[in-house]
Amino acid sequence: MELFDVYPLYNVTPVKAEDVYVWDENNIKYLDLYGGHGVISIGHSHPEYVKSLSEQLTKIGFYSNSIVNPLQQELAHKLGKLSGCENYNLFLCNSGAEANENALKLASFETGKSRIISFENAFHGRTSAAVAVTDNTRINAPINLQQAVTFLPLNDMELVIHEIGKGDVAAVIIEGIQGVGGLDEGTTEFFQEVQKECNKNKVVLILDEVQSGYGRSGKFFAFQHHNIQPDVITVAKGMGNGFPIGGVLIADKYKAKYGMLGTTFGGNHLACAAAISVLDIMENEKLLANVKKVYAYFLQEISTVPKIKKIKGKGLMLGIEFDFEVGELRKKLIFDKHIFTGGSNNKKLLRILPPLSIKKEHVAIFINALKEILDS
Repeated sequence: MELFDVYPLYNVTPVKAEDVYVWDENNIKYLDLYGGHGVISIGHSHPEYVKSLSEQLTKIGFYSNSIVNPLQQELAHKLGKLSGCENYNLFLCNSGAEANENALKLASFETGKSRIISFENAFHGRTSAAVAVTDNTRINAPINLQQAVTFLPLNDMELVIHEIGKGDVAAVIIEGIQGVGGLDEGTTEFFQEVQKECNKNKVVLILDEVQSGYGRSGKFFAFQHHNIQPDVITVAKGMGNGFPIGGVLIADKYKAKYGMLGTTFGGNHLACAAAISVLDIMENEKLLANVKKVYAYFLQEISTVPKIKKIKGKGLMLGIEFDFEVGELRKKLIFDKHIFTGGSNNKKLLRILPPLSIKKEHVAIFINALKEILDS
């Protein structure tokens, strides 16, 4: 049997990783400024994280959600406290797509409606409803296109008001900062007006923080830059530092019913141990403060690099936009300079999503490598 060939691959085989570095099978060391799509939050193979998972595995790795699992409650309490979202309830699942799927389902249950407002260049996952609210027809099959979804431009409040006014909208779903779409984001005024309009019309406001959450923007959630309080928040990626876990934070005004949402693997013992360890390390090592410090340094240093058109994003969720496509630049960074970076739907954008433990000296390595390539 062969693998189903759906991923274009770079010819690199990682075999070991530590903090912000990855080594391949030839013992070549790479600086990881992409974190496997922004998944690595506390750094690769953090010793406390490894210890937590190892110890949990010797006790119990998995049992179903039909029994009591105190680790789930511990995770919910710590997440609420560290994020400042204690007035939410937590549903645990396995991925960002599953989190968004359940958020959309919850909104439809609550409102009795089915149409969703999403935004141009949005990416919310690849499962049924999550991919339907993703603005990419190439990855939507006919079965997904049966969903009722309206895509609007970011920051066009008049259109949002017009569409919500039709009376059939269950939810508005929006990323705190767009990821795959290219690091665009709503203005503070836009986020606040969208919340106001949703509240007025009993439409559920879903903030997709799968990539922009868990400290990546410099605040725990990117929406916290805009002084709003969504009805539902979805999380994944940095939540488990590589262990598959996702979650839906649900405002406590919504009441749970048995069978309303469910999952086999979500919130298992190993996943909870991973997620608890991530929160403990984020707090103990003051990673949010580190994000802000490194972001300020990055902005200062990147301003010295020629040929850059625009810097997008916040914190350690950044896009460097050029006036040329960056495919060859990414290859040179990987194979000549041994630095991982990311791409996006915007072919002229280099995406930077390093572990939150990155230091100024690592940014300096990248800046020097970028200058050398651009000057050559």
